Amino acid sequence: MRVLFASSEVYPLIKTGGLADVSGALPAALAEAGTDIRILMPGYPQAIDAAGAKRVVGTLGDPLGLGSEARLLAGKLPGSGVPVWLVDCPALYGRDGGPYQDAQGHDWPDNGLRFALLSWAAAHLCTENSPVKWRPHILHCNDWQTGLAPAYLHAWKVDNRPGTVFTIHNIAYQGQFLPSLVGRLGFSPEMYAMDGFEYYDTLSFLKSGLFYSDRLTTVSPRYAREIQTPAFGCGMDGLLAWRAADLAGILNGADYQVWNPASDSYLAFPYEAGDAKGKAANKAALQTELGLSLSADTPLMVIVSRLNDHKGMDLVMAALPGIVKLGAQVAVIGTGDRALEDGFKAVAEAYPTQVAARIGYSEALAHQMMAGGDMLLMPSRFEPCGLTQFYALRYGTVPIAHATGGLADTLVDTGYDTLMTGTANGFVFEHANAGAFRWAVERAVALYRQPDQWRKIVKACIGQDFSWGQSASRYQELYKSLAGAASGCKRS
Repeated sequence: MRVLFASSEVYPLIKTGGLADVSGALPAALAEAGTDIRILMPGYPQAIDAAGAKRVVGTLGDPLGLGSEARLLAGKLPGSGVPVWLVDCPALYGRDGGPYQDAQGHDWPDNGLRFALLSWAAAHLCTENSPVKWRPHILHCNDWQTGLAPAYLHAWKVDNRPGTVFTIHNIAYQGQFLPSLVGRLGFSPEMYAMDGFEYYDTLSFLKSGLFYSDRLTTVSPRYAREIQTPAFGCGMDGLLAWRAADLAGILNGADYQVWNPASDSYLAFPYEAGDAKGKAANKAALQTELGLSLSADTPLMVIVSRLNDHKGMDLVMAALPGIVKLGAQVAVIGTGDRALEDGFKAVAEAYPTQVAARIGYSEALAHQMMAGGDMLLMPSRFEPCGLTQFYALRYGTVPIAHATGGLADTLVDTGYDTLMTGTANGFVFEHANAGAFRWAVERAVALYRQPDQWRKIVKACIGQDFSWGQSASRYQELYKSLAGAASGCKRS
C-alpha cells in the first residue's frame, strides 16, 4: 500500500501545534506497520535543512504563474527515517517567520497561493505526469492547507486516481480566501458553488477537502459527532451531517519515543513512569527554574497551551485568584491573545513564588513541565483530540479537563466508584464555566493532600497506553477499503 501524506507542518522539521506531532508520528507508525509512505510538505528553509533534503527528484514547473520553477526535494524524517518530499519554492516558502504568519504574528498575505501550491503538488504526484515514478494508492490530506488537492484531482478528471482521505484536526481553521483566486489557481467557475468549495462568498480550502474527498476523518470519536452540530461545526455541520456515512473519528496517539520520562533528554532527572522520587526531583528542578517556592507538598499545576478562549484560558484567569488562595502553584507556557498573555504575566508578578508565566514556546520547558507538574490544566471549550493529556498521563501528571472531544474520550473523572475500580485518571467537568472548572481544581487539590488516594490516580494515569499502533491499524483498514476502488469514488 502506497500512501502520500500531505501536511503543512511535520515534527521535528517544523511545528506550531498538534498537527505537526501527528504528521511526524502517524506516518512513522504506518511505516512500521508496513505501509509504503511518503510525506509531502512545503520547503521551508529550516525543514529542508532538518530533513537533509539536498537531492532534487523532480521539477514541478510554475503552475501558479509565479515566474519561478518549483522543485521537489527528497529528505528523511529524523528519528524514523520516513521519506519526505519538500516543495521547494523560495518565492513562497523562503522567508523568516512561521509557516502561516510573519514574525509579528500577521498571516502571510499570499497564504492562498502558498498552500494552493502544496495542494497542487500533492495532486500532481498522483497523476501520470508526476515527476517521480512512485504513485500512491491513497492521498491523505490534513487540514485546510491541503484541502484543494482532492479538488484538483476532481477538476483534472484523473484516470485511476488514488483514494482520497481528508483529516480534520481543527475545524475552526478553514482557509478562506477571495473568490478572485479561483481562476488564478486553475479551477473552473462551476466549482465555485455551494456544491463545491464556495463558502459564504469565499473560496474555502477546508470545504474543498470536506466536499471532494472520498473519506473524512477527525481525531477522536466524540469530535466526529460534535462537529455535525451547530455548536461545534463552525458552519460546516450541515455538510458534515450530509457526509456522516463517510466520516470516522480515529483517536490520535502519542509518540512515546519523544514523550518518555525514562529517556527524555530535556529532563534534569529522567525517571521511570511511576517513580515518585524521580518525579519529585523534576518538580524541585522546575520550581527552581521558574522561581517558585521550593515545596514538595505544594500542588503544582502546569499549562502547556495556546493562550486563548478556545483553550479555556479565560476560565483559568477567572479561577486563578481562588487557586492561589488554595495554596497551589501554577506554571504557564504558551502564546496567544495579548490580554491573556498580559493577564498571566500580571498575576505572576503579583505572586512570584506561586505563579510563573513564560510567554513563548520552548520544547524543553514543555517536557520539564510534564515531568515536574502534579496536575495539567486543560479546560478547553473544545478539543478535537488533545495530545497534551496523553503526554501528561505518561509522566504521572493528572489532567483537569473539560469533557469535550478527545478529552472526554480519554479521561475518566475521579469519583468514589472510579477510585475503587482504579480507572480514575483525571478530574473532568461537564460545563465550560469558571465555577465548574474551579470545583474540579478544588477536588483535585483535596485528593492531592490524601497521598494514598493520589497514588491510585497516578497509577491509573501511567497505566494508559495511547501509542500510535492502534490508530495506524485503523487508518490502514480505511486505506484498504479505498484502494482499488478509488476511481469509482469520485465526488459528483
